Amino acid sequence: MNQVAPIKADVLIVGGGVIGLASAYELSRAGAKVVVIDKFEPGYGCSYGNAGWITPCFAMPLPMPGMLFKSFKWLLDPESPLYIKPELSPTLISWLLSFMASMTQKKMLRSVDALTQISIQSLKLYQELAANTDKPFSFEQKGLFMVAQSDDGLKYAKQEMELVSRNGIPGKLMLEEEARAFEPSLTKRIKGGVFFSQEAHAEPLQVTQTLAHEAQKLGAVILSKTEVIDFKLGPNGVTAARTTRGMFEADQFVLATGSWSRHIGQTLDLKIPVLGGKGYAIITDPLGPNPQRPMMLVEKKVAVTPRNGTLRLAGTLELVNQDETFTTRRVEAIVRGAREFMNVPESIRYHEIWRGLRPCTPDGVPVIGRTKRYPNMLLATGHQMLGLQSATGTGKLVADLALRRTPDVDPNPFRADRF
Repeated sequence: MNQVAPIKADVLIVGGGVIGLASAYELSRAGAKVVVIDKFEPGYGCSYGNAGWITPCFAMPLPMPGMLFKSFKWLLDPESPLYIKPELSPTLISWLLSFMASMTQKKMLRSVDALTQISIQSLKLYQELAANTDKPFSFEQKGLFMVAQSDDGLKYAKQEMELVSRNGIPGKLMLEEEARAFEPSLTKRIKGGVFFSQEAHAEPLQVTQTLAHEAQKLGAVILSKTEVIDFKLGPNGVTAARTTRGMFEADQFVLATGSWSRHIGQTLDLKIPVLGGKGYAIITDPLGPNPQRPMMLVEKKVAVTPRNGTLRLAGTLELVNQDETFTTRRVEAIVRGAREFMNVPESIRYHEIWRGLRPCTPDGVPVIGRTKRYPNMLLATGHQMLGLQSATGTGKLVADLALRRTPDVDPNPFRADRF
C-alpha cells in the first residue's frame, strides 16, 4: 500500500463506520478540516449489518432490571436472544460485573432518557439530511410496530411505550384483531402490539455512503485500507497517528472504532470497556404477504425491515469479544423466530447473511467525550445495536465537544471517564 502524502488535519477520525462518518459530516459542516481513516472500506463494518432503524422508541440499554437471572439462563442456551459465551477471561468477568451493577431501575431510567434524547436529535438530523442531500439513502418514516405473541411480551411492549412516553414519543396499543388488520403479514398467533408512528428507517450502507458524500463535498478526506498502529504523544496530548500508510498529524483525534476500541485504547493506556457483541442480519426473498413496516418481534428479539424487493431479518447478540466465527444455529434461530409470527417458508431463499461485532458498553450507553488522559482525544464508541439510530446525534455531539460549543443534548451520561 502506498504512503499517503502528509496531511495535517484539524480533526483526525479513526473509524469509517456510521459514527465516524456522521462525526466527519458535522465537523466539516462547522468548517473543520477533517480526515477519516479506516482499516477496511468505510461503511462495510458493523454499520453494514444494522437493521436500518432510526427509532427513538427503541432506546433501551442492554442491562435492564430483572435481567440477572435471565443472564445465567442464557449462559446455557446458545440460541437465546442474548448469549454470553462462558469463559474465564478477566476482561469478560470485569465487563459482566459492571453489566450486572447497571441492572437497577434508577440506572435504567437514566440510560433510557439519554438514549432517547440522542435518538430524537438523530431522527431530526436524518430528516434534514434526507431533505437536502443529492444522494438519497432510502429514508422512510413508516413507524415501528412492536408485536407480541404472549401476555408477558405485550406487557413488555406496553412498559416500553410508557418509558419512552416520558420523552414525548407517542405509541398506540393494539390488541390482536386490530394488530392483524393493521399489519396483514402477521399471520400466526399474536396477542397484540404497540405502534410508534413517528419512527423511520433507511438503508444502512446508503446512510454511510451519503454521510461520506456530504462530508467530502465539504472538504473531508476519507481514506480506506489505512490501519492505525499506534500514536505519537507530546506534552499536550496526542500529536499524530502512525498508520500502515504513514503518519497523520492533527490538533484533535476521535476514536470511532467500534468493537476494536478496547484494543486501540490499550495502545494509549486507555480503559475503554467495549466488548464485541456478535449480531446477524439476513436478507431474504419477500414474504407473502410481506411486512408493510419495520417490526420488532418482542419475544424473539428479531428486527424485521421490508426493503425494495427483499426483507431484512436481524437479531441475536453473542457476547464473544472479538470472535467473528459464523454460528449457523444463530441464523436458524432468527428465521424460526420470524416464522412464529409470519409466513416464512421452510425453503426461504437467502440473498445474504451477515455477521459482525456490535460494540457494547456494560451500562448500555455509548462513550462520547474527551478522555482525561489526553485532552485532545475524544471517544465515540459503544453504541451496541443503536449505532445507525443515534449516529447523527452522536456526530453532532462530537462536533460540539471538539469545537467547544454548548451541546444540544446533555453530554454527562455519555462521558468517557465514567468507568
